[in-house]
Amino acid sequence: MIKILIVDDSAFMRKLLSDLFSAELDFLVVGTARNGKEAVEKVKQFKPDVITMDVEMPIMSGLQALEIIMKEIPTPVVMLSSLTSAGANATLSALELGAVDFVAKNAGVISNIAGISTEIVAKSRAAIKANVSQLSKVKVIVPSMTNLSFQSFKQSTNEPILAIGTSTGGPRALQEIVTRLPGNLPCGVVIVQHMPPGFTRSLAERLNSLSSLTVKEAEHNDIIRAGLVLIAPGDHHMSIEREGNKKVVKLNQNPPIGGHRPAVDPMMESVAKAYGENAVGVILTGMGHDGAKGIQAIKQKGGYTIAEDQSTAVVFGMPKSAIELGVVDKVAPLSTIAAEIVKAIVK
Repeated sequence: MIKILIVDDSAFMRKLLSDLFSAELDFLVVGTARNGKEAVEKVKQFKPDVITMDVEMPIMSGLQALEIIMKEIPTPVVMLSSLTSAGANATLSALELGAVDFVAKNAGVISNIAGISTEIVAKSRAAIKANVSQLSKVKVIVPSMTNLSFQSFKQSTNEPILAIGTSTGGPRALQEIVTRLPGNLPCGVVIVQHMPPGFTRSLAERLNSLSSLTVKEAEHNDIIRAGLVLIAPGDHHMSIEREGNKKVVKLNQNPPIGGHRPAVDPMMESVAKAYGENAVGVILTGMGHDGAKGIQAIKQKGGYTIAEDQSTAVVFGMPKSAIELGVVDKVAPLSTIAAEIVKAIVK
């Protein structure tokens, strides 16, 4: 049985969530808490396998409780956050502090879980497999790597590109990598992070404030250029297409692939087609297998491929799927991936 603790200041939400998990044969609700202070006490008392926690609560917020829990008794946590700009920023803070994942809920006079109950259960079930020891590490922002000489970069009629795909645990992993890349990186960067609308913009803004590169949420017809990092917007697939001597971003709302929109595979497949051997593909932490086919496409076109090592991946699903296909050139821990990217671009 998966022991779960439910933390929410709303009695109505605590009842809804308790009923939801009690109806699942593999879950046991060991307790509920009305605020962060109670949550910390009950985590120590019941030692749950996973926690669902509201972000905004009185006495002690979800963020304050999360920070204490990850330091004192690391436990997988799934945050419930509101679909607002403030909610998105708080969610990113929660992910940095060590939350495994989050579920965005509609905020109204009375919040409810209509339409997201399946997602809450699935993410809570998956969270128990997370590498909590990796999540509980304190995040340290490091300065960018020493700027590189443009003369040493690969000379080609096609400029290089870096394509990154990630899901659960991705925001922390992206922060680790993007902040380490040099400001004079001579290629564009495209990223797919599984996230709903609004959250990808907050992620881009946060990374932009920490990096020497320019990071923004991608828009339709954005031109790929050196030093620009484009993150696919939530609820839109992103692909790269040639237009004359330029390569531009195209966004669409075609059906989700494997439950994801944006999905990594179509982005990487378009990169393979547009850039061929000049593409560097990176697959990071995440549940499932999205990105494996995309990495395969890059490899088949002569590009270079990197996957995150199991030792640092919060969830090893996506990197593992790519590795098992036999299409990954380098498996590396998160702390060295930025350096591996630079080496791959410098030829």
